[in-house]
Amino acid sequence: MAVSVVIADDQEMVRSGFRAILDAQPGIEVLADVADGVEALEAVKRLRPDVLLLDIRMPRMDGLEVLERLAASGERESPRVVVVTTFDQDDYVHTALHHGACGFLLKDAGPGLLIEAVRAAAAGDCLISPSLTVRLLSRHARQAVAARAPARALTERETEVARLVAAGATNPEIGEQLFLSLSTVKTHLGSIQDKLSARNRVEIAAWVWESGLADDRS
Repeated sequence: MAVSVVIADDQEMVRSGFRAILDAQPGIEVLADVADGVEALEAVKRLRPDVLLLDIRMPRMDGLEVLERLAASGERESPRVVVVTTFDQDDYVHTALHHGACGFLLKDAGPGLLIEAVRAAAAGDCLISPSLTVRLLSRHARQAVAARAPARALTERETEVARLVAAGATNPEIGEQLFLSLSTVKTHLGSIQDKLSARNRVEIAAWVWESGLADDRS
């Protein structure tokens, strides 16, 4: 079954470009592209896409409010949301993280990363553009209070996995670097999310940066 996508961006040229890129890929179907947050929520409710590509600054309702409303709805069938933005303001990223965004890209990231992000989101994975999110999470961590303590301590291997998540690595990349099978990586991620009460791997990344573990190579 094809991965269904809704694109929300107030720039027609961006929407057209994203649609052309994604519609050309096997197994991906763009159901609609809309120009503001109100239309995005309506399209999500009507079409039930697997993935929502969401701009931040849009008329009538911005992307952060869309995220907040989707998170508050508590619906199991809410789409996986990938924020695609030109803005690198810390407060945008922090707010989006805590409302469940599962990926971040800059608009100039290129077709390859856009396709990867959609496929990763649909698979329950996450793709973070290192040039955007890793830098912003690092900045945020320097300003943050002490990170929350996990319910149970992470093992050494789980800490290694969490650090790679914070560096923007995908599950296959984590497996390759740590010589683990994909199923073992997913098992570790599930355990980490449980211990941190994290909703997704982006919140794992935030915790790593807030804890100072991203720069701890000892």
